[in-house]
Amino acid sequence: MTVPSDAPPFPTRLRQTAIAVLAVLLGAFVFYTSFNGPFESLVQRALFVMTISALAVLMHPLFEGSRWRPLGMFIDAAIVAVVTVSGCYIIGNYQDIMTDLPWATGWDKLMGFGTLLCVLELARRTSNWVFPLIVLISVGYAFFGYLIPGQFGHRGFDTGYLTEIIFLSDRGLWGMLVNVASTTLAAFVLFGAILLHTGAGETFFDLSARLGGSRPGGAAKIATFASGFFGAINGSTVANVATTGNFTIPLMKRLKYPPAYAGAVEAIASTGGQLAPPIMGTAAFVMAELVGLNYWSIALAGVVPALLFYLGIYSTVHVIALRQGFRPVTDDTLPDWRGAMSFARLAPIVAGLLGLSFGVINGNSVELTACYGMIAMLIAVLVARISKGEDPRAVLGIILRALEAGGKGVVIVGILLVGAQVFVAMINLTGFGVAVTAAVLSVGQGQLWLIAGLMAVVCLIAGMGLPTSAAYVMVAAVFAPALIQQGIDPLVVHMFVLYYAALSVITPPVCLGVFVAATIAQAPWMKVAGQTLRLGATAYALPMLFIAYPGMLGGGGAERIARAVISGAVFVLSTAHLLGGARLPWGAVSRLLWVLPAILALMSPWWATLGGALLFGALVLSSRKINLSHETGETQPA
Repeated sequence: MTVPSDAPPFPTRLRQTAIAVLAVLLGAFVFYTSFNGPFESLVQRALFVMTISALAVLMHPLFEGSRWRPLGMFIDAAIVAVVTVSGCYIIGNYQDIMTDLPWATGWDKLMGFGTLLCVLELARRTSNWVFPLIVLISVGYAFFGYLIPGQFGHRGFDTGYLTEIIFLSDRGLWGMLVNVASTTLAAFVLFGAILLHTGAGETFFDLSARLGGSRPGGAAKIATFASGFFGAINGSTVANVATTGNFTIPLMKRLKYPPAYAGAVEAIASTGGQLAPPIMGTAAFVMAELVGLNYWSIALAGVVPALLFYLGIYSTVHVIALRQGFRPVTDDTLPDWRGAMSFARLAPIVAGLLGLSFGVINGNSVELTACYGMIAMLIAVLVARISKGEDPRAVLGIILRALEAGGKGVVIVGILLVGAQVFVAMINLTGFGVAVTAAVLSVGQGQLWLIAGLMAVVCLIAGMGLPTSAAYVMVAAVFAPALIQQGIDPLVVHMFVLYYAALSVITPPVCLGVFVAATIAQAPWMKVAGQTLRLGATAYALPMLFIAYPGMLGGGGAERIARAVISGAVFVLSTAHLLGGARLPWGAVSRLLWVLPAILALMSPWWATLGGALLFGALVLSSRKINLSHETGETQPA
């Protein structure tokens, strides 16, 4: 067999083959355990950690392309060996670990801390140095906390006891978050991979183009819809910006959108995808464990906030489009409705939803429910291909590619959650979260909104530089108790924390989503960040509305839910018109009138909410009487 001249060298081809095989095996493992149920807890988790560690090493080799690569290969092999030996040791002794509370030996200490360092090195490669540094600090705090005076000090713990927590129990490297990653989270990542590989990705984009492209500012609306669709099953703001942004940002620039504005639209829209059900940046599954609620309750609670988030973005870009004269996308460049809505394109999506619905109605576990959805999608795509006269054997290729993508997709979040579980264990062991809660309550002096404001700022800072799931776990473990002690429902508090943790990815100075968008847009990142904050201002206010109106998350009866939805919609729309610069016929200063319905929406009486809605409607009618700049065909900087 002749190798093409432009083919990569043999070692690279071998590594790519190994990645594909191992990813398919991991995807098959996820599918098997979703359908038949997981293995014994420590066995399931150890197998998962061993596999994702090997994949992470192959996907992110150390010193690749440099003269130090031989050293990198040695270190990579050592990491795989250490994690594999440790995992096999846990599997072989899981019964003793769970029943006899073993005493840590020197060998246990070596394996425990060696495995932890290996996992943190892989976390550094897959994300950045911020996360592993935080975990190391938490472990160091457990060792040396006795040296710290005052309420943040503690008695300290020796190496043996920490080894028993981190390695020889289900509280550290093999803890609850790892269980979530290896079961429910992995199942939905695989579900999303199958969904995309059955053609849903193209369908989502075509639907986004048809839904938003023909309206003023159509390119920005395409970005909003597409990023929402992809983000809901993607799980990463940065990955969402990198994928959808490579199409939507150049499209906006071709239509004369300012580069910084084009990047900002994509950055904020991709961030919203991390807060949209069903995956919610993979944090929904973790939240279900931390709050003690069914996953479906978490997903349902996230629906209204996600809709309000995107209502705010859509309304802001619409107002800006009218004011600046951003034209619709021409009809000849939009996809045909008939193609987007064809049986072959829609069948896998509809079948997947029906499969999920069957699992929910039948009362099955989340993993088995996701498995039903996967099976239904594969059957649908098989039927669709046969009906079109295509070779049904091509479905096997779809299955293999989907298993590979699903296996790769779970690696990063899996590695991060292993490290995050160690962080949570250290926080609980040392009582650091209790000390932080006491400090926040002392500063807040019982003032709920002051405490909430402090928590919001701290969550934004603490989550910077971290993926959504890791950021959420970090801030929830440390800061959530401060608000819960104020009598707020734990679900409201955790959703509050999740939103600010997710928004940290677009909050300067460490705003990874903005950096990626700015690179694609070829614009200064500070300008992109400024525009992103403007477009996302309503998103920063939304978590405060959770506290004011818990019905926004489905709590309370129909009246409380209706009140929360109406108040939230009035607030979001009014703020969007204010920030978008919607004009009113009484001079430039009159634009401040948009603040009034937003304020009324925040007041407690029903009459204030209805008054805000009526006032907003009156202002919209007045605004429409203005000759908007889009009618002149002039396009100005946004």
